[in-house]
Amino acid sequence: MARVVRFHKFGGPDVLQIDDIPARAPGQNEIRLKVVAIGLNRAECLFREGKYLERPRELPSLIGYEASGVIDAIGEGVTGFEVGDKVSTIPSFPMSKYGVYGDYCIVPAISVSHFPDNLSFEQAASIWMQYLTAYGALIQYSRIMPGDYVLITAASSSVGYAAIELTKAKGATCIATTRAQDKKQRLLDAGAHHVIVTDEEDLVARVNDITKGHGADVILDPVAGPFIKKLAEAAASGGVIYEYGNLSLSDTPFPMFQALNKGLMVRGYSMFEVTSKPDRLERARNFVYNGLKSGALKPVIDRVFPLEQLADAHRYMESNVQHGKILVKV
Repeated sequence: MARVVRFHKFGGPDVLQIDDIPARAPGQNEIRLKVVAIGLNRAECLFREGKYLERPRELPSLIGYEASGVIDAIGEGVTGFEVGDKVSTIPSFPMSKYGVYGDYCIVPAISVSHFPDNLSFEQAASIWMQYLTAYGALIQYSRIMPGDYVLITAASSSVGYAAIELTKAKGATCIATTRAQDKKQRLLDAGAHHVIVTDEEDLVARVNDITKGHGADVILDPVAGPFIKKLAEAAASGGVIYEYGNLSLSDTPFPMFQALNKGLMVRGYSMFEVTSKPDRLERARNFVYNGLKSGALKPVIDRVFPLEQLADAHRYMESNVQHGKILVKV
């Protein structure tokens, strides 16, 4: 038997429950992990509410994208891995079929990666969603470089911290935003060159001041909603806004006049643009792996909850007070 977390109806954190179900063997091109740690993501909160890009095929549904652990069994056709290997999962599969919340999980072999020896299991469960999301927008598409101004909103999230690291590593100027004054110093300590506290400061005025009127060349934003109007005003001519979430839970208007005046691009973006194509995924995986191995990249971990307190971990994520990744220890 295996303990797995499922939800039998849509709703808040309390719909998550630990079920004992028969452990199955991995199938063709699949790998089974004995899970040690689980990384939480906003996507999973939306998924259990029925509001995510993917909807469960049926209820009860599995849930979860990121886990680290030890390979327990290998299906036919799998190469490059052995039982006993320490690995973590790359979000590139449907959660309803391959959710990783539990003490065992089965995932496609293409969604499994070794991680550097200098990482703990907890750190290894916190790397792929955040770094691949930031990588795709900032490096794969925008190819940021010295002289670029990069604006990162909701910067105290795990993706926000990853984006700060990648921006700094590429020599671009990082402008981070947060609503809370008490998060400002943490973001500066993480490498942000400038931090704007949006509840207290005028975003557009501060960006113009920092960039000497140039504006932000690249904007990475998970907030959306009416906030996009200010982002468009803060953007540089020829700039691009990547919308990779909707924390505002509001409709997002298109900033037509700013787009016309500036030749501004506003595009929806998700990490799956990276993970759905094997060549892109391999380049991104190598970039992140090498950065982690060298120490240039180091995931920021906020809190670790036991599996039995998973609902509390989801509530904590929804409180928006965290700095970096929230983990669950199995």
